[in-house]
Order: sequence, then structure tokens, then C-alpha cells
Amino acid sequence: MLTLTDAPPASLETVLDEGLADYNFQQSRLRDWRLLAVVVHPETGDAAGGLLGRTSMGLFFLDLFYLPGHLRGSGMGSRALNMAEEEARRRGCQAATLVTVNFQAPDFYARNSWVEFGRIASAPGAERSFMRKTLAA
Repeated sequence: MLTLTDAPPASLETVLDEGLADYNFQQSRLRDWRLLAVVVHPETGDAAGGLLGRTSMGLFFLDLFYLPGHLRGSGMGSRALNMAEEEARRRGCQAATLVTVNFQAPDFYARNSWVEFGRIASAPGAERSFMRKTLAA
């Protein structure tokens, strides 16, 4: 039986994570998937922004990155990105990848040495840019 939904059960993520981890281990003998986050927050208080990604099999996936407007252009974004990239290197990652939208931050990533390697038009006026960066020294 198949069910199409926009509200999957909470257990689905666990089933998928564990199933893929087991399969990948059988194929590669690697079980190194780890979350990677940089949290931007005031000295006291909850997160105001940051980035969330993961490392696996020598690759850093940058999944989400958000800074509130008042922090953009302050250097905070580059510092957060550099922190994440440095941690990915410590974890043995040779490269990084992300997907951004043309009205989000492709120029920011390019200024930080990320290179576009593909683009797909999606909604009217929106294009997804696929970017990568070599992390090896």
C-alpha cells in the first residue's frame, strides 16, 4: 500500500534515516552521518538564525541558512559559513554542496568561493542554483 501525504508520521524520518544508514554501511563500511549546525543568537535568548546541514561520506550538505535582515551585510553570515566549513574539514569532508534560489543568496555564496554547477527554473521568476565548494586544503 502507498500513501501520498503532506503530513507523514513522525516515525517515517527514523525509518528512512536508519534504513539508509544501514544500507550505506553495507555498501561503504561508513557510518559517519552527523548534523552540523551554527546557531546565531543574542548573548541571552533563543536562536535568531543560523545554518543547518550534515556531513556524510566526505561531503558537507548545507541544507538551511537564514539570517535576520539586521544581521545581513555584517559579516555574520560569512563567519557562520566559515565555521561550518572548518568543522566539515575537521570531519574529513573534501567538498560541500547546497541549493539556493536566485533571489536568496547565490552572490553571497559566490563571494565565499562557492561555484554554481547547475541551475533549474522552478516557479515563475525563481531558479534553483546548485553550488559546490572544494574544502580540501
